[in-house]
Amino acid sequence: MDTPARTADETARLETLAANAIRGLTIDAVEQANSGHPGLPMGMADAATVLWSRFLRFNPKDPHWADRDRFVLSAGHGSMLLYSLLHLSGYDLPLSELKTFRQLGSKTPGHPEVHHTPGVETTTGPLGQGIATAVGMALAERTLAAQFNTDEHTVVDHYTYVIASDGDLQEGVSNEACSFAGHQGLGKLVVLYDDNYIQIDGSTDLAFTEDRAGRYEALGWHVIREVDGHDNEAVAAAIATARDVLDRPSLIVCRTTIGFGSPHHAGTHDIHSDALGADEVEATKKNLGLPLEPFAIPEGAETLFREQAFHGSEVHCDWEGRMTAYAEAHPEKAAELTRRLAGDLPDGWADALPSFDADAKGMASRAASGKVLDALAPVLPELLGGSADLTPSNKTKAAGMENLQHDSPANRYVHYGVREHGMASIMNGVALHGGLRPYGGTFLIFSDYGKAAIRLGALMKAPVVHVFTHDSVGLGEDGPTHQPIEQLAGLRAIPNLHVIRPADANETAAAWKVALETTDAPTALALSRQNLPTMAETAAAAAEGVAKGAYVLSDADGEPEVILVATGSEVGLAMEAKAQLGDGVRVVSMPCDRLFFAQDAAYQESVLPKGVRARVAVEAGSTFGWGRVVGLDGAVVGLDRFGESSPGEAAYEALGITVNAVVEAARRVMG
Repeated sequence: MDTPARTADETARLETLAANAIRGLTIDAVEQANSGHPGLPMGMADAATVLWSRFLRFNPKDPHWADRDRFVLSAGHGSMLLYSLLHLSGYDLPLSELKTFRQLGSKTPGHPEVHHTPGVETTTGPLGQGIATAVGMALAERTLAAQFNTDEHTVVDHYTYVIASDGDLQEGVSNEACSFAGHQGLGKLVVLYDDNYIQIDGSTDLAFTEDRAGRYEALGWHVIREVDGHDNEAVAAAIATARDVLDRPSLIVCRTTIGFGSPHHAGTHDIHSDALGADEVEATKKNLGLPLEPFAIPEGAETLFREQAFHGSEVHCDWEGRMTAYAEAHPEKAAELTRRLAGDLPDGWADALPSFDADAKGMASRAASGKVLDALAPVLPELLGGSADLTPSNKTKAAGMENLQHDSPANRYVHYGVREHGMASIMNGVALHGGLRPYGGTFLIFSDYGKAAIRLGALMKAPVVHVFTHDSVGLGEDGPTHQPIEQLAGLRAIPNLHVIRPADANETAAAWKVALETTDAPTALALSRQNLPTMAETAAAAAEGVAKGAYVLSDADGEPEVILVATGSEVGLAMEAKAQLGDGVRVVSMPCDRLFFAQDAAYQESVLPKGVRARVAVEAGSTFGWGRVVGLDGAVVGLDRFGESSPGEAAYEALGITVNAVVEAARRVMG
């Protein structure tokens, strides 16, 4: 398709037609659903049209083409902006789907969802998450480019664009991530900020009067101030300038009118999240010169988007040619890049996993995790590690990993700073981008700071590994502010998140294997600060047992009279209790309840036979949730109060997480 020569006036007419078509589709979809947020799509339609028709490289025929530009609608409440763009650009999103906006089973849910709607790069809606995730995408692009591009061959080269709102900039996670982006100098990240001075409660002056542009300049960003978001040439010039600034991310402050085109509600908070109503719909369409018929698209409205899509397909084809030439010149690098973009692990990688001999002294599972990473880093170059300023404690920096900074972008270890929430969101973006497997560490107690991003990662099936150390009151002297109690139960409550709490070094190695082989869910590893004995029983059984979530670690002689179920550091307590209780005790290690309950009924019965109702669960954390395992006749030795500031062993004793407590509970449930 040859793009026809046009006058500037004709191009402007087509861009206005396209933007107004977005407004019309938005109005009609929100009106039909009687739900939605029309204000942002109507206000940002002009700027989005310029971005999608002049700059964005995409191919609707292959939405997952690796070197496409990424577009993130961080202001996910304005989802009809994205759905309209996708439809008009030729993605597999027919008009019938726009007509079922926000309805059960439609491809146009209330907020954009990755893996659900073609062309959606990340799930957005919780404000701040989109822009923070986009930082991860830009980081992944730069890292892969540094690792694989050569002087003669450029095979990773794309931008990440974001449309963000006032709410995105107000949420703390965006500041964490954008501070990191400024420090890293992520120059191929371009954010269009919808500066419309309106949010749900009214004017942003009610709560948001800082110099937003000045703040981003202080964060190390290139900022273009006061761009008229309804002046297409001004927007285009700003984007072009931002693309040329490669040493800093760019923020383009687009001054817009929310609900642009509505005669009575434009510029007010009334149009932020409410349907216009029949009379205002008619008045707005007349004002914009749109057909009054619902979902009628003016002839030619899709022209510029379809031309840009065709151009994107040509760029895609050119990229495939460049990949072919790259493979001829650098066959090993090309094969490695192809493997990593496909998300495949290299053959034989698991052979590098260490095994650990029985050792009564043992080691902390955080230390065992560090040894596993030392072994895996050389054979899994896709690993991108990091920590929220707790590297020595989390043991997350593998031997040979060097710091990834602005001037060393090919390196593999990321210092996220004290930004747990930002780190979790950035890792989501790295995982969604593809080509890298991110993991990041902090204390388990601080998972609370990243919970929103962890939950969103689970919803998005992002294969991130969260390394949470200091997993119990066993961390000791830092006391109740740092000792996790309810965190394990809270994380386990998140659907599609694998929470694995290994009992010793061998279970830790097996947990990493499970985490890295899981490509459709994030994993949270809960690791100890204190030493855990390495048990002889785990050397042979841990690999299969951890993968199944739970397994019989030590069985009774004959049918068990009582079953002790434990996780992590408390498995050792259960084994000691068995020694006191005698031969009728089965000890079950249950590092991951979700994986266990995903097994078939026969396996579950083989581990926890229904006929054995005398059960005791042991975990140094909240007892919430253990009823599913022990039933009404069982007992839980756990904690439903905050911890104490003392050495770890003293805290266990004072809080009743002891061998004697397990023995007494077992005798009680046995009657």
